[in-house]
Amino acid sequence: MPEQSNDYRVVVFGAGGVGKSSLVLRFVKGTFRDTYIPTVEDTYRQVISCDKSVCTLQLTDTTGSHQFPAMQRLSISKGHAFILVYSITSRQSLEELKPIYQQVLAIKGNVENIPIMLVGNKMDETQREVETREGEAQAAAWKCAFMETSAKTNYNVKELFQELLNLDKKRNMSLNIDGKRSSKQKRADKLKGKCNIM
Repeated sequence: MPEQSNDYRVVVFGAGGVGKSSLVLRFVKGTFRDTYIPTVEDTYRQVISCDKSVCTLQLTDTTGSHQFPAMQRLSISKGHAFILVYSITSRQSLEELKPIYQQVLAIKGNVENIPIMLVGNKMDETQREVETREGEAQAAAWKCAFMETSAKTNYNVKELFQELLNLDKKRNMSLNIDGKRSSKQKRADKLKGKCNIM
């Protein structure tokens, strides 16, 4: 598939089973699946507003295993922004992000101007191994933003992607295209205050 220059590439990293695909699918398609299907690499596209025009948000959902280091390096070198996902139910999944962060640092050189979000997923779970303050402390050490989400309950999913776009100071991006309302929303607005005879 040819790449367009107006693509904004976001790469999602994390250990297997932390919910990377669930977050991406919840955001792009509004769906959630309970079964775990390991990902090798999937790319999704979403049209967004970018510097008063339209561009494509390209989301690369990477493998949770470390079997494909060349693919990982390529994803980092092409990425504009990064989402590092761990599960709040697994301290190990947070530990597994450390070499990935180091690799982003090594390939990108300086991460000061690169939007990076550390994300604690599975907030709906009760068996928490990683406290919110621990996630915040790791994000502070990495000088990146932090958020907790639940792909299952759709908590903070859209907010996560909007916040990531807000972190990029070089561009002005939004999930809403030029603030336009969807046709469904326009229709709902038209119907407000009108009586329908059934």
